[in-house]
Amino acid sequence: MTQFINAKENLVTEAIDGLLLTSGDALVRLDGYPHIKVVYRSDWDKSKVALISGGGSGHEPAHAGFVGKGLLTAAVCGEVFASPSVDAVLAGILAVTGDAGCLLIVKNYTGDRLNFGLAAERARALGRKVEMVVVDDDIALPDLPQARGIAGTLFVHKIAGAAAEAGESLDQVTDAARKVIDATASIGTSLDTCTVPGSAKEDRIAKGKAELGLGIHGEAGVEQVEFENARAAMGMVVDKLLPHCSGGNVVALLNNLGATTPLEMSILAYELINSKLDAQFIIGPAPLMTSLDMHGFSVSVLKVDNKQLAALKEPVSIASWPGLQKVSPAAVVSLPDGLAPVAPLASENADTRKTISSICDLLISSEKSLNELDAKSGDGDTGSTLATAARSLQGNLDKMPLADLTQLMPALGNELSQTMGGSSGVILAIFFNATGDACARGLPIEKALSEGLDRVSQVGGAVVGDRTMIDALQPALDALPSGIGKAATAARSGADNTATIIRAKAGRAAYVPEENLVGNNDPGAEAVALVFERLAAD
Repeated sequence: MTQFINAKENLVTEAIDGLLLTSGDALVRLDGYPHIKVVYRSDWDKSKVALISGGGSGHEPAHAGFVGKGLLTAAVCGEVFASPSVDAVLAGILAVTGDAGCLLIVKNYTGDRLNFGLAAERARALGRKVEMVVVDDDIALPDLPQARGIAGTLFVHKIAGAAAEAGESLDQVTDAARKVIDATASIGTSLDTCTVPGSAKEDRIAKGKAELGLGIHGEAGVEQVEFENARAAMGMVVDKLLPHCSGGNVVALLNNLGATTPLEMSILAYELINSKLDAQFIIGPAPLMTSLDMHGFSVSVLKVDNKQLAALKEPVSIASWPGLQKVSPAAVVSLPDGLAPVAPLASENADTRKTISSICDLLISSEKSLNELDAKSGDGDTGSTLATAARSLQGNLDKMPLADLTQLMPALGNELSQTMGGSSGVILAIFFNATGDACARGLPIEKALSEGLDRVSQVGGAVVGDRTMIDALQPALDALPSGIGKAATAARSGADNTATIIRAKAGRAAYVPEENLVGNNDPGAEAVALVFERLAAD
């Protein structure tokens, strides 16, 4: 997989320097590249307990992204997914530890435990007060005697960081950290593995599957399960966490493992908040403890007491930390008066109902093929946009004035403007509203439809030859007085002709290279041709 890096050998040091350059002088680093990669607070005066964490890189923003007041004092960075050396950890300890001492917060991996542990021993031999806690929040492997440390580590950073910032002693800060570790549980799931720079990507998760309980270094999960949707995926995670958070105030941390889009994360947040977990507070959704570009998420839970809750609420001036939010119902405000048009009285016409239903069925069944066609020249959603509108229209047919074209046309326009995204809904709303105006003036339907199309061209600016739906709709309406069969033939000819137009002048296709257009019909024009062909067949 192609990545935005220069060379594997210096990607971590360049990334650290990029972080420093954009920190507003809040962060500094120790000299000692490439072996010693230590980032710490530029305002640190050693008067309080120092908090040091770290480990392999590839989990950004953890750990260097959480260095700042109220969180970490320093982060010791290794290479991607590799523990930092003993010397690097020792250098970090010596750089930031004063008389108050320091606490090492270590995730439960053999390399981290050994290297941080030996560095702590060497620092103590040099007279430094050092304590170490090991985070083991992963519940994916319940029979494992030493569970892994994953995103629940962030709870430890925040609560211990608040205690240290408040001036508590090393023993008090260490005790606070251990209480959090004992009460934290985490588990993750993913649709794909991560891509380690310079290595071939492992392709172990089968299509249609998700992996439950995988590690933050790309380690295989406990099992591969059928992937259904976001709700089912979150449900499996929550079921594993429920035994660890019954009763009391529960805080949930929703972590993006790297490549899950913000849209997906918001849906997952919705499912988490509406799940059986019943969390009262949430942190995220946000990338906190990532696994490079892993397409997955993890949830960590902590049952908090009042002091821990207050510590999590303490603000910090670190962009990577999303803060704690109390879960509350979504706020919904009534629409302002005058926005919605006056709904016409419903009326029935069996032939009109049958025609509209048939067109809706066609658009729903054509969703996949139109999306595939649109993917060649646009954003791949024409079929979904039309199918969504068709499903909504089918559900609202009983409310439509089917017996009166002067009312039905604007009603169709208003319906489509609300249910179709982007410009398509607006274009069709203009078309049907203008058609309705023409019908109200007594024009026959053929002329009324042509007048509607003229209005679309005036407002949208597109004409025949611009590679839009008008390339099929205009010839179809021109031929309509000669019968629906002639109109269908003209629409098909117009749609097929768009495959020869290699330079679009309107719509998203105007931004697409010519080689993507040649040989492929415009999806809007194709949809128009399909509709007229269905009308002719009926």
